[in-house]
Amino acid sequence: METTTQRSDAQEIVAKLGGPGNILSLTHCATRLRFELSDASLVDQKALEAIPVVMGAVPQSGDRFQVVIGGAVQTTFNQIMNLPEMANIGKNSTSDADVKSAARSKARGKSRYVDGFFEYLSDSFRPMLGVLLGASLIIAFTAMLDALHIVDFRAADKPVSWVFVDAMWHGVFYFLPIIVAYNAAKKLKIDPWVGATVMGALMTPEFMSLKDTAKFASTVCTKNPTLGTESCVANIFGLPMQLNDYSGQVFVPLIMVAVLALVYKGLKRIFPENIQMVFVPFISMVVMIPVTAFLIGPMGVWMGNGLGGGMAWMNGNAPILFAIIIPLLYPFLVPLGLHWPLNALMLVNIQTLGYDFIQGPMGSWNFAAFGATAGVLYISWRDKEVEMRATATGALAAGLLGGISEPSLYGIHLRFKRIYPRMLVGCLVGGLITGIFGGVKTSAFAFTSLLTIPVFSPMPLYVISIAAAFVTAMALVIISDYRTPEQKAESLANREQAESDLALEAARAAAPTDVPPAVPTPVSTPTTVIVAPIAGLVVPLDEVDDKVFASRALGEGVGIRPTDGRVTSPVAGVLVTVPESGHAFGIKTDDGVEVLVHVGIDTVQLQGKCFDVAVEKNQRVEIGDLLVTVDLEGARDAGYDLTTVVVVINSKTLVSVTPKTGSDVIPGDLIIDVTP
Repeated sequence: METTTQRSDAQEIVAKLGGPGNILSLTHCATRLRFELSDASLVDQKALEAIPVVMGAVPQSGDRFQVVIGGAVQTTFNQIMNLPEMANIGKNSTSDADVKSAARSKARGKSRYVDGFFEYLSDSFRPMLGVLLGASLIIAFTAMLDALHIVDFRAADKPVSWVFVDAMWHGVFYFLPIIVAYNAAKKLKIDPWVGATVMGALMTPEFMSLKDTAKFASTVCTKNPTLGTESCVANIFGLPMQLNDYSGQVFVPLIMVAVLALVYKGLKRIFPENIQMVFVPFISMVVMIPVTAFLIGPMGVWMGNGLGGGMAWMNGNAPILFAIIIPLLYPFLVPLGLHWPLNALMLVNIQTLGYDFIQGPMGSWNFAAFGATAGVLYISWRDKEVEMRATATGALAAGLLGGISEPSLYGIHLRFKRIYPRMLVGCLVGGLITGIFGGVKTSAFAFTSLLTIPVFSPMPLYVISIAAAFVTAMALVIISDYRTPEQKAESLANREQAESDLALEAARAAAPTDVPPAVPTPVSTPTTVIVAPIAGLVVPLDEVDDKVFASRALGEGVGIRPTDGRVTSPVAGVLVTVPESGHAFGIKTDDGVEVLVHVGIDTVQLQGKCFDVAVEKNQRVEIGDLLVTVDLEGARDAGYDLTTVVVVINSKTLVSVTPKTGSDVIPGDLIIDVTP
């Protein structure tokens, strides 16, 4: 019965907004649905506000419209988007991410090319973070079994069941070029399937079979003496083409898509729109598959092989310097995919020398990355950042247990530029310790995780190095934060707004609206009046420059244009909401009247500046008790409207709430009559 009712509410919201045909896109924040409409005049606002789950409906600029839901906004959003009639909504509209990306582009200064480059990398990997984390956790499980000597996952003859387990995680990394190409093409606003197809063509059995010298006499294969890898060249239409295994490559698809975007967009300008669907993808494939196979692909592999050979030379001639440089280079190699060829070098070292010299210093990079992620996790717990907390938790688990840095890198580090310098200090500290005390070696190819510490020698030196890298990066991130001041302010504002809205919604939900209220427990002084918390001119909510308050979505009340900075309690009760910013106070009286005192419009952005809070959450206050002292001049100089709003949150559950406006008041003067 409940599901039917909720589904009906979702259908009613869509209908009162003018139907699915009037909705271009839908997103949501912590408490509100945000619609972009074709024609906002088609909205039946009164009928919309009468829907049980709707707390209020607020028109925005242009044809945008907000529907205030409260804490159940995610559920309502999902129900609306799951309606059959909403199946095609938003496919041709601008998403929140697109809007924010455009805003970032406008805000770029001298470093706009660097910003754009990191955005390209980040947005090419972020959509695949979920499967990357899933594969990483499978790897963590297999690494644990290997460390405990339950199953030797490096054995060539391991049981078929465990080979199947390998396939479960290897699918993500093997087809990484196709996934990255799809995301990168989407980022550059071209057909993502064309990008995926170009990389897929170089990973087909037909392409891989070109290495078969017994089948194709024109194919010639040679071995790289440094890396021990096989290099094959096939004769294609009389031209030599280097054949490579592109599984796991990242650098190649990123370069390819950047070139493809130029070709694709150029073709769209040439061909008429009515034939673009056929000829633009066709010509793009005909051009880019050969260009990638002959030029871009080999170039990416050549760069990787050259880098590996250079590192082998450096380790032989300057081992101390090598131990320092490796962890400092890896943060830049991994995003470009240039670290993959080093895996082959590690295996060759083990086969020829009996040990590997790269994995030990590489551990300092990994654990510096994990330390930076741990710092982000600490801050996200402290600041109640739910989304980042979930991302950091998964990334840290994948790192510490599986030795996988990509979830941390692509999910967090590339998104926040402040992390890299702090992480590099951790890399430097760990690498310096490793180099000074003679280096770390290993006789096994292992993921550098907590579970594989025993395979490194000398183990005490390795433990000290990775611990120093981890702690250094974590401490620096915690001390200086991973966000810019603007990102931190936005994050704090969102959190404060969410906490305030959710607290108010919880208070409202506690009072039934469709049945007579129960007889309250007798109190000595029933709430019949609400007095002014601050001196100033009392104005109607209609004159408050905030559409949510002006629409009375959060209840009936008044605004006060203050002349003094002392804000006192307008009722006697318990403080249920006291945000750190000090801009708002929710008070619940003994007889259940919910009052919100909101000092200023958008003053949460001040992050507590100009606000000297005198109370704390769950504290009992009486009428006239000081809540906060506000520096009115300082806040106004910062550009904020300090109109103080006093609203009764549960107005609809009371017999009457009557504002008294139009007069100057001092704290203690009557501003609202209440009939419980």
